[in-house]
Amino acid sequence: MENETTEQRNQARLAIMEMTNMISVPMCLHAIVRLNVPDAIWEGGSNAPLSASQILTRVFPSGDPQNLQRILRLLTTYGIFTEHLLHDPSSDDQVLRKYSLADVGKTLVTDQDGLSYGAYVLQHYQQELMKAWPLVHEAVIDSSTEPFVKANGEPAYSYYGKKPEMNDLMLKAMSGVSVPFMKAILNRYTGFDGVQRLVDVGGSAGDCLKMILQKHTNIKEGVNFDLPEVVAKAPSIPGENIRVLFEMYKSWV
Repeated sequence: MENETTEQRNQARLAIMEMTNMISVPMCLHAIVRLNVPDAIWEGGSNAPLSASQILTRVFPSGDPQNLQRILRLLTTYGIFTEHLLHDPSSDDQVLRKYSLADVGKTLVTDQDGLSYGAYVLQHYQQELMKAWPLVHEAVIDSSTEPFVKANGEPAYSYYGKKPEMNDLMLKAMSGVSVPFMKAILNRYTGFDGVQRLVDVGGSAGDCLKMILQKHTNIKEGVNFDLPEVVAKAPSIPGENIRVLFEMYKSWV
C-alpha cells in the first residue's frame, strides 16, 4: 500500500467518505420538496430571502427551524439555495441565515400549469424504488431477475399499473421534465415542418405531442403510443382538423 500520509491518499479517503454520505443530498432534496419549501420561498415570483423559521410559518408552523436550516445549508452547497448572512445581535453567533432559490432550486417551483421538477424528485425516491437499490449487486450475481422485481415481486411498469398513486406521480414527473425541454426545442427545431402523421413512442400523458400539434398545424394525425395504464390517464388533445389516437402495447420490448 502507498504511503498513507501523502496528500493524494488523504484526498482519496475524503473522496470515499463523501461518496458514502452522498445519500444525504437526494434525501434532503426529497425533504424540501415534500415540505413545499421552493414554492414557499418563491411565492409568486418574489423569491425574497427567508429564514428557516419564516419558511416554516408558510409550510409547517410547528416544525423545527434548526433541522430545516441544516437541510437548507447542505443544499446551498449544491446550488439549490443561495444563503444570505445578516447581522443578528439576538442570536448566539450574531448571524441570521436567510435563503432564496438559486437557479437549480427554481426548477422545483410549481408553474402555472401545476408542473415542476418536484414530482420527478418524489418519483425517484418512492419506497418501492428505494428498496431495490441495496439489491443492485444481485444483478451481477444473478442477472435473470432485476433488483426491482426481487424487492417488489414484479417488474416496475406492471407494479405501477396496479398502483394509481404511483402511476399518477410518474406521469406528473414526466410532464414536469419534458414540457420545459419541448418548449426550448420548439423555439428552434424545424423538423416537424411538412409532417402529416406524428407518432410519439412512449408519449406518456401526451404533453409533448400536444405542444407539437398546437404549433405545427400541418400535422393532421398524432399518435400517443404507450402502455395501457398510461394512455388511459392521458387527457384528450383538442384541435381543429387533428385526429389524435391513443394506441397501446402490452409491455416494453
